[in-house]
Amino acid sequence: MEEVAAVTYEPQPGDIGLTQIHGSVGLGIRIGQWLNGDGFADYEHAFVVVGDVEGYDGPQLIEAEPGGARQMPLATYDTDTVVYLHCPQRCQDAVAAAALELIGTPYSFLDYGSLALHRLHIPAPLLKRYIRSTGHEICSQLADLASCRGGWHLFADDRWEGDVVPGDLLALYREQEASA
Repeated sequence: MEEVAAVTYEPQPGDIGLTQIHGSVGLGIRIGQWLNGDGFADYEHAFVVVGDVEGYDGPQLIEAEPGGARQMPLATYDTDTVVYLHCPQRCQDAVAAAALELIGTPYSFLDYGSLALHRLHIPAPLLKRYIRSTGHEICSQLADLASCRGGWHLFADDRWEGDVVPGDLLALYREQEASA
């Protein structure tokens, strides 16, 4: 009997990758997600695939990092630990272009605290405005923003703009896989 090789997914521009972050940073993000009610899901980081970029070798991604959003090779992450939300083909180029425009966007761990306050219904004046308009993005917010700007609206649940953590994206991935 001949073995059939497993088919691996070839990420497309606009796809959102979810992966694990190890060490104290990953633990901190997992705690932030737990405070937001997302449990200890083992996917703490999101990025947007932008595909081939002139002047760079191989497919690239855009990710939010403490030093600001940056472009990196897609090969940075082990393909065995990444899952992908599949961007609709009609939006792929626009989402990738939107992600590239977000390079340099500042990062803030304070967004996890703000999101936790919102999800715990703790009154805080101007919280919605802070989450929406601070000018900085955690990884999941950056992926959601690029998607929205590219015409791919991930959420239809009337959430506040910017109210998204990696666990929310993981829930969408699980829905995608269940319907495949």
